[in-house]
Amino acid sequence: MEEKTVKSKSYTFALRIIKTYKFLTSEQREFVLSKQMLRSGTAIGALIREAEHGESKADFIHKLSIALKEANETEYWLMLLHDSDYFGDNEFSAIIIDCQELIKMLISIIKTSKGNITKK
Repeated sequence: MEEKTVKSKSYTFALRIIKTYKFLTSEQREFVLSKQMLRSGTAIGALIREAEHGESKADFIHKLSIALKEANETEYWLMLLHDSDYFGDNEFSAIIIDCQELIKMLISIIKTSKGNITKK
């Protein structure tokens, strides 16, 4: 059940990342950091989708672990863009909360999945 929630949240988050990227490139004329944010922010959902059809439980965990790394990287780029004044506190607080929520959800799913493997 939680995996469906993380799937939809990661898709919605990717859409927000794309909109943020469009804003940063058109309004702020920032192209380098925003491209990194776009790449890692949209990769989260793609990796979650890949994990759905993993070849094994270990493959599922591995793909979600990579999604977690991408979410962590996205958090870094968002913080860097905010702290270098490319977008304000209001925009930042809304999107960083979503990113941190995805991180928490992925950690929970990974821990649960690892626990299920060791119980067998």
